[in-house]
Amino acid sequence: MIELKSEQQLNTDFANDHVILLFSADWCPDCRYLEPFMPELEEKYEKDFIFVYVNRDEFIDLCATYNVFGIPSFVALEDGKVVDDFVSKNRKTKEEVEEFLEGVKEKMKGTRAQ
Repeated sequence: MIELKSEQQLNTDFANDHVILLFSADWCPDCRYLEPFMPELEEKYEKDFIFVYVNRDEFIDLCATYNVFGIPSFVALEDGKVVDDFVSKNRKTKEEVEEFLEGVKEKMKGTRAQ
């Protein structure tokens, strides 16, 4: 997973990609819950998305921009625009994250076909 270093990086390096932003923080126990299974999901979806870790404490303005008021949370971007999100303060299971990613894939297919 790529760690976001600046908002500029988001607007330049990933502006034309399919991106999954993971908003998280080191102190968040529900965020740590994701760590064992996220590498497997990243590998499974590596052809579909670029995964970007966003430290909530460092990018609080970005959290506000994407209405992320709880972590861990996911925001899916296509060409810089929000396609979908999975935002809440609740712990997320592997199955829930995978279901979200599958739904994003379907939505992005729909936008490409238009």
